[in-house]
Amino acid sequence: MGSTRLPGKVLMDLGGQTVLARVLRRLGRASRIHEVVVATTCGAGDDAIAQECDCLRVSCFRGSEGDVLDRYLRAAEKFRSDLIVRITADCPLIDPEVVDEVVAACITRGVDLSCNDVPHTFPRGLDVEAFTLETLHRIHQMANQAYQREHVTSLVYERPDIFRTYLVKGNRDLNHLRWTVDTLEDLQLIRVIYARFGNRDDFGWREALELVDCHPELAEINAHIAQKPATEITNVS
Repeated sequence: MGSTRLPGKVLMDLGGQTVLARVLRRLGRASRIHEVVVATTCGAGDDAIAQECDCLRVSCFRGSEGDVLDRYLRAAEKFRSDLIVRITADCPLIDPEVVDEVVAACITRGVDLSCNDVPHTFPRGLDVEAFTLETLHRIHQMANQAYQREHVTSLVYERPDIFRTYLVKGNRDLNHLRWTVDTLEDLQLIRVIYARFGNRDDFGWREALELVDCHPELAEINAHIAQKPATEITNVS
């Protein structure tokens, strides 16, 4: 709820449901995910997140606001996860097919972490990371910088000598497309996309891409928005 550029964004309306509800509904269609847990903070400002989870009948874990890494580990331990899939709650076009592909890569290739966003080839807003509980424990033990505790997996990318990663690449470089919600313009675009699909949320990312390809003026709605550098991000979950 404490987003600096768009406070309260994850509970804003998106075609009759909250942004968070849309994310959760889409993730519920991923075949390789067994349970979805919202990992939010213990701060009073995020009470509304916990209340929304109650309404949606989705598990909610509350932990540290600043030490997001610790929050992730505690949530993983409580729910006995052997593999953790990290999704940010401001991505209402997250695609279950992409999620399944990244999870499968982590399992079949036996890596510590698989992802599709370092570097980006998919539109921003389809970001997925999958990593083992053992990897999370190692990061938790090694991370000694504040930014490493805040940006959960940053240490993995900094230490390719000790962590094995695998990148799932898209067929096209679509990094210029912003499908995440960080500003009002971002939300406006996502609302238009949802409206074109009758405010359903069962359409896939390729259908959304076809829409944007056919109507390039849509991408112009938020084309001027610059991505926040990682060092400036204060809320990543």
